[in-house]
Amino acid sequence: MMTAVLSMSNGGIPAETVPTKGLSRRSPTIVLAGGGTGGHISPGLAIAERLRALDAGARIVFACSARKIDSVMLTEAAAEHGAIHAEGFSPSPGKFIRFVAGLARGRADARRLIESVRPDWIVSLGGFVTPPVVVAARKRGIPVLLVNLDATPGRANRWVRKRATLTVSAVPVPSIMGFAAAVIGMPIRSIALAPASQELCRAELGLDPTVPVLLITGASQGSQSLNDLAIALARGRSEEFKAWQVLHLCGGTPAGGIARYERAWREAGVRAAVLPFLHRMGVAWGAAEVALSRAGASSVAEVQANRVPTVFAPYPYHRDLHQRENAMPLVQAQAALMESDRVDPVRNLTGLGARVLELMRSGERRHLMRQALAVLPPPDSAEQIAEFLVHGRSFHSQVVPA
Repeated sequence: MMTAVLSMSNGGIPAETVPTKGLSRRSPTIVLAGGGTGGHISPGLAIAERLRALDAGARIVFACSARKIDSVMLTEAAAEHGAIHAEGFSPSPGKFIRFVAGLARGRADARRLIESVRPDWIVSLGGFVTPPVVVAARKRGIPVLLVNLDATPGRANRWVRKRATLTVSAVPVPSIMGFAAAVIGMPIRSIALAPASQELCRAELGLDPTVPVLLITGASQGSQSLNDLAIALARGRSEEFKAWQVLHLCGGTPAGGIARYERAWREAGVRAAVLPFLHRMGVAWGAAEVALSRAGASSVAEVQANRVPTVFAPYPYHRDLHQRENAMPLVQAQAALMESDRVDPVRNLTGLGARVLELMRSGERRHLMRQALAVLPPPDSAEQIAEFLVHGRSFHSQVVPA
């Protein structure tokens, strides 16, 4: 088996000779492990795109969770996939029992998948499905590439990092010195990039091509607190929307259904397109003049790549509020705003909502933010990852690893 020497250390592990089976003449087989949210699936799909572009014969299999969002996204992308029936850790009694039961089932699923596919590399993207896949892979001597996606690595990634052949990170990890060998940027799907002008993107969504758009998105699973804020804005600040229209991505199963939000915007006299989810997120970003968004790592990277002035509302239920760290580089570069999600719509109206309205009012502020976004390094790393897996090429950092 051919090898390539990587000149950088693996997050505190001495520099090692990394196996690169992708350098063999046959097309590689790659398992992309991760799931539970679109934030894990979308980067995997971006890597899969570039792998196929480099080697049309490559076989790519996703080891995902059993959650519906995974199967929906992967089926939509016509991606080969198998579910790992693991569960995330929780100290609450009921969820802990499910976690323990999922350990055995997840390991069995992972073992069967690895034995059936016989991959050259495992690419671990995070989430509770990855540990059983990594265990099965290492038992068979299959190398593991950990691609960390968040500024604060989750429990699974911290565990996988100790067992990975090589670790790279999409973003700096300020809380753990030497966590990754390279900081490479986020893998971004082509369908997450604006395909055309604002006017054409708005027209595709059934909106007026000439009227600016506020995009409200809670990412792949939606956000009830942002949906409630949207209703509060429609009912309490409708005068602010006289020269605007709204693209509201409310999630798959919002309280009250889509009709509730359509009615709120209609009664406010605001033109709006309300959708549960948009696979071609590039059309949404392309249509937007301003966005209100969660601060998942993929969302932050897509904002940066599409240069959309955005107010980030980090997920409020994480104990460490780690989504704040994802958005902080853009905030510090004056390329985005960030405000706490206080969950209650009345409180959000005077905090988070006020920041959104401020940005809608100020064309000069939006112009300066777009300029700041334009000078940031390109966030897409999918090509680097694919080149490593297929040709064994070394990673290069966008910034000094934290």
